[in-house]
Amino acid sequence: MTKKLANKRILITAGPTWVPIDKVRVITNVFGGTLGALIASEAAKKGAKVTLLFGPGKAKLPQESKNLEIIKYKYYDDLLNLVKKELATKNYEIVIHSSAVADYAPIPSKEGKIKSGKKTLTIKLKPTAKIVDLIKKIRPNVFLVKFKLEVGLPKNKLVDIAYKSMIASRADMIVANEYSTVQKEHRAYIIDSNKKIVEYLGKDKIAKGLIKEISGVI
Repeated sequence: MTKKLANKRILITAGPTWVPIDKVRVITNVFGGTLGALIASEAAKKGAKVTLLFGPGKAKLPQESKNLEIIKYKYYDDLLNLVKKELATKNYEIVIHSSAVADYAPIPSKEGKIKSGKKTLTIKLKPTAKIVDLIKKIRPNVFLVKFKLEVGLPKNKLVDIAYKSMIASRADMIVANEYSTVQKEHRAYIIDSNKKIVEYLGKDKIAKGLIKEISGVI
């Protein structure tokens, strides 16, 4: 089964994305990119040719090798441009989009640095384009794995929302996570297009399990 990934090109995104408030401040999120880094390492071990786009997270990254290239980014726009460039110039067969992408970005301030000392400060936000929804438009035949995070939902509702999200993005598989477990033991549900659900516990097992599940259907 694992031989199915040998020499296949896989693009993986991982880590948070920054969106700028002004020249020196950003909005970000709490995710470090550990799971994405583990997935990239596992895929490379199975012989895939992996490109990891890694945001400004705190995860320990695997060593680069002949099977693993790491490209770092910081901002949402950086990731958007990298995904477009990689998909347009390389023949990827699988995309695993695990980045914690900003859903909203501040409307840019005209000031280089917003002055301190204000009694109140209002920051207006606008929605960002969904990077995951662009992937199949650029490369329709790629096998796409999407990630979905929800807060405070039981398994049945989490799975239902994740499955609908997968269909909306034309993804082939989705990894559903509930926030309360992510920072602890991390429980995830991997769901395919037939709504088959497989549960994994722990980031290392999720990474290995995801590569196993992908190998079983490509």
